[in-house]
Amino acid sequence: MNIVDRFLKYTSFCTTSDENTGMTPSTPGQMEFAKYLANELKTIGLSEVSLDENGYIMATLPATEEGHPVIGFIAHMDTSPDASGKHIKASIVKAEEREYIDPRYAGQDVIVTDETTLLGADDKAGIAEIVTACEYHIQHPEIQHGKVRIGFTPDEEIGQGADHFDVAAFGADFAYTMDGGTIGELEFENFNAASAKIKIHGLNVHPGYAWHKMHNSMRIAHQIIAMIPRSETPEHTRDYQGFFHLVGINGTVEETTLSYIIRDHDRGRFEARKQAMMQMVEAMNLKYGEGTAEIELCDQYYNMREKIEPVMHIIDLAKEAMKAVGVEPVVKPIRGGTDGARLSFEGLPCPNIFAGGENFHSRYEYLPIPSLKAAEQVILEIIKKA
Repeated sequence: MNIVDRFLKYTSFCTTSDENTGMTPSTPGQMEFAKYLANELKTIGLSEVSLDENGYIMATLPATEEGHPVIGFIAHMDTSPDASGKHIKASIVKAEEREYIDPRYAGQDVIVTDETTLLGADDKAGIAEIVTACEYHIQHPEIQHGKVRIGFTPDEEIGQGADHFDVAAFGADFAYTMDGGTIGELEFENFNAASAKIKIHGLNVHPGYAWHKMHNSMRIAHQIIAMIPRSETPEHTRDYQGFFHLVGINGTVEETTLSYIIRDHDRGRFEARKQAMMQMVEAMNLKYGEGTAEIELCDQYYNMREKIEPVMHIIDLAKEAMKAVGVEPVVKPIRGGTDGARLSFEGLPCPNIFAGGENFHSRYEYLPIPSLKAAEQVILEIIKKA
């Protein structure tokens, strides 16, 4: 199967993750896709294929000669809950046929949706690239290379992709996540990340008799929202600037829940942001009474840079591989995170390489086919050069 057909097949699986189920994987579609992938990996000839009860897949491309490090390639199976992943209708168009496609892709064939769902290039493009590259090496045993390990994870989009990843069982010296965007991206620093859930408890009274009695939790929640300057939100930040991002509201007069994510590349500023959010909650308790608002903070991942800097040869290897296939490396910070961020702190250095998609988490997500193929070629080169 060629890489385009493989990716299109993968988009037929609905694998939207859901942080509210308390399960791993968080949705049944991810396990359905995992079973399909595990069978595919066996069919193309990979060895040591495993699928555990949590939906994690591992497999091996055996070495053709000794003396090489064991390298890994990792991608995630889930898609973001920010847009629907059901009944994806993908098609191939020329870039000029969609006004939202960057002019740099003029003349290229691009995979798009019907604009009612996301596409799933994040990160099914990464999976297709890894599988296709491995299949190529299996079909060309004359190419000398070391042992390669493959890992596919669930629930990366809700910050849980590395929760049950067995680094020791994976057994790689270092790895790469194929989870970046634009062609050429090479990333080894990312946000420090936390989630925050704020519950506001109100008091409901008949509105006709509410004078100085009612505490409307939704209005109190609005006061917290208003405390965050617009300049500290995603739509007003870029590069190394951090933010607070309100991702969900669920409210009645009696109780309202705010769901935030907190991001910053600098660890000190990251801790200050968490402290600031706790102070906002405390301000509501001082104003309306103790217990009016409560906050639950949970660190999700940290900036991998400190774990990659001691092993910068793996960045050099990726740069060399890109240049060998005519791709100019673009080293930049991730304004987000990957499984690799957490895995780097668990003993598996794991920078991030482009998968080729654009407009992730959006109904306007798209995937230029030359970028998809270029990422596969980068994987092939890394395997040969390692």
